[in-house]
Amino acid sequence: MRPLLLLSNDDGYLSPGLRAFRLAAATWADVVVVAPATEKSAASHALSLHAPLRIERVEDGVFALDGTPADCIYVALHSGVRLLPRRPDLVISGVNKGLNLGQDPFYSGTVAAAREAALRGIPGFAASADRGADYDQVAALASNLAKKLLESGKKSLLSLNVPARWDGSVRTAHLGWRQYEEVVYYREDPRGKEYLWLGGPGCTHAPDPGSDTEAYDAGAATLTPLLLNLTHHGEMEFAQSLLT
Repeated sequence: MRPLLLLSNDDGYLSPGLRAFRLAAATWADVVVVAPATEKSAASHALSLHAPLRIERVEDGVFALDGTPADCIYVALHSGVRLLPRRPDLVISGVNKGLNLGQDPFYSGTVAAAREAALRGIPGFAASADRGADYDQVAALASNLAKKLLESGKKSLLSLNVPARWDGSVRTAHLGWRQYEEVVYYREDPRGKEYLWLGGPGCTHAPDPGSDTEAYDAGAATLTPLLLNLTHHGEMEFAQSLLT
């Protein structure tokens, strides 16, 4: 029996990166797509607990949900055989149009979709590429790595990032730190009502040996294993001191 992959993203089911990965993975696995109907970038791990959701069957094996990336995985895993013929062997998210370096995984809907699977004991793989990257090339790399993850038997959560000017190499790397232009723009719409726009276009990072941001500067792709347990064990003694 061929492996069953559940594929999602945060760019929407029409994303060229998602289509490229579906084609690449279909050579060795059965692929079912459950992805947002529209772009949900930076949705993080939000679940739509207080709003009804609607799902559309776009074609065989492709479903569009008007929810978040995490919603897509949740719905797919808990809908019996309505969307999936059985429990998926692996959940893939991407290829995302944009990088998820440094602290981006905290905000990323792409990473959240893979993490939603990993929280349920299913290996999760998030793939992201810089704008301007060759999605077919990135999808081929991501498909190969995803297959190796599945063959390993590990229940890992991995994040792949590929720069636009990729030199063909792949490094393991820890998360770096990116400083975004943190601003709030106050503007007025054509009807005279005020609205806000968050965040500026700028993004910088400092040198950090062994990080994904350093590898990006060098033109290398990175593979980063992510944790599900957020406990800071080094601060347990401090936390205990607050209770005395």
